[in-house]
Amino acid sequence: MQSDNPTAAILVIGDEILSGRTREGNAHYLSQVLNSIGVDLREVRIVGDDHDQIVAAIRALDKSLGGAWDMLFTSGGIGPTHDDITADAVADAFGVGIEINEEARRVMVARWEARGVEVTGNRLRMARIPLGAALIPNAHSAAPGFHIGNTHVMAGVPEVFRAMVEAIVDKLPTGRPSVSEALEVLRPESDVADELRAVADDFPDLSLGSYPFQRGQRYGTSLVIRGLDGQRVTDAMTALRERLAL
Repeated sequence: MQSDNPTAAILVIGDEILSGRTREGNAHYLSQVLNSIGVDLREVRIVGDDHDQIVAAIRALDKSLGGAWDMLFTSGGIGPTHDDITADAVADAFGVGIEINEEARRVMVARWEARGVEVTGNRLRMARIPLGAALIPNAHSAAPGFHIGNTHVMAGVPEVFRAMVEAIVDKLPTGRPSVSEALEVLRPESDVADELRAVADDFPDLSLGSYPFQRGQRYGTSLVIRGLDGQRVTDAMTALRERLAL
């Protein structure tokens, strides 16, 4: 699909994702949000709790560091335990120091004291922010994320991640949301491949995909056409229906 929209990548961080212990859902949620505001998600990458891998991934994905995409969103690794190393890795990726951010400390301590929660060194780890970064508010549990360069660093806990996304979405650059039309046919992919390819050749500005499914003993294919121009998508779907004699 041809697009001049801003581009983005998502970096999911955590051994628990790679081991299968935790099911990842933040990238799925954010992909829907980005599509709704006209940001093209181009890559999702998952790395473990490894400092060097996180640094390398950030540098490869954030355009402000010479990476591939306009924006980078990270999920995971900014909690209070020893394996929460994302903030340090981000600081290294950007070549800056890291220290307790007084605004982050103030907000978190106020919340903890209001709830009778003890202020400990481990909890204060969540106030360590790379120098020069701006805080991302966290309406769910106070401990903030942060933004530096073109990278938005957010928590891995789904409820907290969503709260942080809500805090930044209105500030992101936007483009034209994509539109799509879908057609289900009770024919296997191999039977519709030629027709789909022909329409794809006639509409190179659109994205055409086929997704097989099975219902009982019958096989079918969902044909999806996506693009930024609704009329072009409709025209392509009309052409596809004609080729399939539907």
